Amino acid sequence: MKTSRDVRHKRRKHVVQDLFAWGFSPQQEPKLQQSKEVVANLSVIDKEIVQAAPEWPLTQINRIDLSILRLAVFELIIKKDAPFKVVVDEAVELAKEFGSESSSAFINGVLGKVIENNKLNK
Repeated sequence: MKTSRDVRHKRRKHVVQDLFAWGFSPQQEPKLQQSKEVVANLSVIDKEIVQAAPEWPLTQINRIDLSILRLAVFELIIKKDAPFKVVVDEAVELAKEFGSESSSAFINGVLGKVIENNKLNK
């Protein structure tokens, strides 16, 4: 069971915070290695997000939600070292912690569509 002391959860939390900060000054390099990997794959990641949520241009997605989505999509389609259910659960938990009231449902829906589009649930 996940707790606030879970090392993997803490790592994801720090990466989301780093990506969020980077979003305000993209000319600077992110501090964390995993954030750098996410940024290096941003064209692929953002394309997946746009395909999964075509009614939401990236510029209109809440910045913290976008940071959470970028990390989750990176883990789902590029890193692929955790089961998709774990990635989605972590993203939803981060959305509940940092996002708005509707963030967790939005992120869950977008990631469900990413999983469906990439046939990750088979």
